[in-house]
Amino acid sequence: MKRPAYVTDKVLKQFIKNALEEDIQDGDHSTLSTIPKDLEQKAKLLVKQNGILAGVELAEIIFKTFDKNLKVETFVKDGDPVKVGEVAFIVTGSAQSILSTERLVLNCMQRMSGIATLTHDWDSRLVGTKTKLLDTRKTTPNFRVCEKWAVAIGGGTNHRYGLYDMIMLKDNHIDYNGSITNAVKMAKEYIKKNKKKLKIEVETRNLEEVQEAINAKVDRIMLDNMDVSTMKQAVQLINGSCESEASGGITREQLKEIASTGVTYISVGALTHSAHNMDLSLKAVK
Repeated sequence: MKRPAYVTDKVLKQFIKNALEEDIQDGDHSTLSTIPKDLEQKAKLLVKQNGILAGVELAEIIFKTFDKNLKVETFVKDGDPVKVGEVAFIVTGSAQSILSTERLVLNCMQRMSGIATLTHDWDSRLVGTKTKLLDTRKTTPNFRVCEKWAVAIGGGTNHRYGLYDMIMLKDNHIDYNGSITNAVKMAKEYIKKNKKKLKIEVETRNLEEVQEAINAKVDRIMLDNMDVSTMKQAVQLINGSCESEASGGITREQLKEIASTGVTYISVGALTHSAHNMDLSLKAVK
């Protein structure tokens, strides 16, 4: 699949540089002390759990960043379903380089594949509806690019990437400011003054706040921790005047019922904060 816009070469280069420095520092001494510098070998990425594979493209970039002479032959693409026993790719080249990058590749791919698998499972519950599944900013610091990328690979839709690409006025913003009406007015003035192109979303907790957000003419209204009946009333109030987003402790079992209310989006923090890593391993090819 095509990389999302936020997965730039610059971002990946910085992420890989920091990750390798964290792990290797002044040397992978286990490898340097036991593996000859000129030894060339092969290793295979072995799938040990059924699911959706993610991080294949990233793995190749990690290998090539560390050692441009490493060659990667891929058999599975990002987003493909895989089963136990399949080989996703074979990497060939310096044994030292393979060993020094092994854990970073596995850490990324196991985490990303777990997220993609969970996202695919949840998103499948929305087939036949117009509602889209969103992720959130509940991500691991310095690993957001990979986690959000994994959601996209799994079939989900990315919410805002960070604090900079959308104005989201949440409950604390409203409580600190005093009212939805005033907060939105100030946000619009800020956008105009600073010549920004930013959408405004407002979190609401009840139907009175939904109506206030409608009157304030925002781009999206979040329906936070509302029961399905209240959500349905909120969507009817909104009546297509802006987008709507259901959020707050949503479970897989609730997805279809919530989608039936007509909400535009359902956002789920669990996609990134509660996914279990997929079991993968990098094994020497003898």
